[in-house]
Amino acid sequence: MNRDALVGYLNDLLAAARFKDYCPNGLQVEGRAEIRKIVAGVTASQALVDAAIERDADALLVHHGWFWRGEDVRVTGLRKRRLQALLDRDINLIAYHLPLDAHPELGNNARLAQRLGWCVEGHYGEQEIAWFGRLETPLPLADLAARVEAALQRPPLVISNDVTPGRLIHRIAWCSGGGQSYFDEALTLAVDAFLSGEISEPQVHMARESGVAYIAAGHHATERGGVAALAAHLSEKFALDCEFLDLDNPV
Repeated sequence: MNRDALVGYLNDLLAAARFKDYCPNGLQVEGRAEIRKIVAGVTASQALVDAAIERDADALLVHHGWFWRGEDVRVTGLRKRRLQALLDRDINLIAYHLPLDAHPELGNNARLAQRLGWCVEGHYGEQEIAWFGRLETPLPLADLAARVEAALQRPPLVISNDVTPGRLIHRIAWCSGGGQSYFDEALTLAVDAFLSGEISEPQVHMARESGVAYIAAGHHATERGGVAALAAHLSEKFALDCEFLDLDNPV
């Protein structure tokens, strides 16, 4: 498939132009014009770049690409090594950040809801990145945490002041990745719990004081779903060879 046609399709599918993001979305590093093999992963690390090279990929498709706002723009050190490895092999780097969090079917938040059995009721926050809804079947917090662990294959950190054993979680808000800043507004949505990939020091106190449980399930773990679903979609629609690689990240 032609690279520009593929990127154009992805830009339209993910409504990339709608988002004010912290990095460029779409084609970040230009490689060869014809794409047959795509390696997909969460982050364009050196390990994922090396895996793409080993598999003779024409493109690397990721959620976390390069060229983040506020970074030192000089091409030195590990940035030089990563970039040179792609350029030497003429491999494209294609990345979608917020557009892949927000997509209603293929996005990270959508995939979390699908895997965990949550009914979506709406979106909130800047650019409507965060979601809220209800559990299909209300669960005690411990059972919800166990379900999250089973779905994401890692134990979450759970913060709660719950002194009522067996209290059921009916409603929940969530935002994949580093979405802890959306906890504040979640407290106004009459939810019983909030889930994100990360938690910062202030949210521990907010969870304990508000009674809304906070589930920190891992930045990487909560953002595997979107890029894996996107790779599967491209494989089915265009008969491309798309391989998702889940390189372990404990964060």
